Amino acid sequence: MKIGIVCPYDWDVPGGVQFHIRDLAEHLIGLGHKVSVLAPADDDSALPSYVVSAGRAVAVPYNGSVARLSFGIISATRVRRWLRDGEFDILHVHEPTSPSLSMLAAWAATGPMVATFHTSNPRSRAMIAASPILQPVLEKINARIAVSEYARRTLVEHLGGDAVVIPNGVDVSFFAEAEPDPRWVGPTLGFIGRINEPRKGLPTLLAALPEILRVRPEARLLVAGKGDEEEAVAGLAPEVRARIEFLGMVSDEEKARLLRSVDLYVAPNTGGESFGIILVEAMSAAAPVLASDLDAFAQVLDQGQAGELFPVEDAGALAAAAIRLLGDPQRLAELRTAASAHVRRFDWSVVGADILAVYETVTDGTAGGAGPKVREDEGTSWRERLGLGLARD
Repeated sequence: MKIGIVCPYDWDVPGGVQFHIRDLAEHLIGLGHKVSVLAPADDDSALPSYVVSAGRAVAVPYNGSVARLSFGIISATRVRRWLRDGEFDILHVHEPTSPSLSMLAAWAATGPMVATFHTSNPRSRAMIAASPILQPVLEKINARIAVSEYARRTLVEHLGGDAVVIPNGVDVSFFAEAEPDPRWVGPTLGFIGRINEPRKGLPTLLAALPEILRVRPEARLLVAGKGDEEEAVAGLAPEVRARIEFLGMVSDEEKARLLRSVDLYVAPNTGGESFGIILVEAMSAAAPVLASDLDAFAQVLDQGQAGELFPVEDAGALAAAAIRLLGDPQRLAELRTAASAHVRRFDWSVVGADILAVYETVTDGTAGGAGPKVREDEGTSWRERLGLGLARD
């Protein structure tokens, strides 16, 4: 099968959607399918062979974060060229309701089309206001996938229709087989995420750290991710700072080793999460998880059976739970066992098969199995669809 996948977000900036698309593409390629991914990217030379750059992205505030998207006339031209050259059997767009390559591709193409929705946002005024613009896009999509029940709910409540829930996938064995790093022995907490993005929750964890160290002074915190390290620890005492090790951006291999090494992985996120791929990666590495009790996190952690939960932004509760768990090797072992069993449902062998089943259902159900084509009238309709001036590339 020739599969075209559209990534809305900058390929050069790590994120859950990009990782999902990368892993899906490589899983499908491994099964013998021909896959091309279109994504915003600055450096063509650093891209995998299956990724086609649609040019530079621009930063746009989106769902409590900053998304780097590509949109406008130049992007539209590149999308149409990619669709024509690809001659795909099926087109798979991700986050088609964002002003991105995915929306442009959905507008431009006709034929078998699948969309995956990643966003969880129960009160998106922007999505409601944009509904008239988005409906023509949604009507062309043959099948909708949501990565969680909360992403599905966002779609249903804001735009109508429905979606099948297929979670994000993880190569479980990649994390399970990683070697722990011998440098990190003793009670070790781990955090991975963008340091200066408030919804990732690092301030809550840092606020809890003094109490954790008061009881467990030998503990350490490993922080991996991009951001201003000095700003993050500005309010902490020197002795607390000394127990924090900032690792910066890490490779996939380094991330797997980190997760295999920690005694407790902490996810203190404050909101805006529709899934929680880092929780699945931590469980794959048999790292006990302590996470804020966001609905999406609770679902991933089997309502607390495969990891423990604490109230969102409650540093005191986080500290108490971490102290208790670090002092209870039996409970940590129970969490490792439960997580290792639960996480198998997120392995690409399961998730990939479910996505392929959607593809096959769509292609079998479209007339003659004809793949996506480019609408010849789209070149003059972008402004009319938007109802405003196009953003510049």
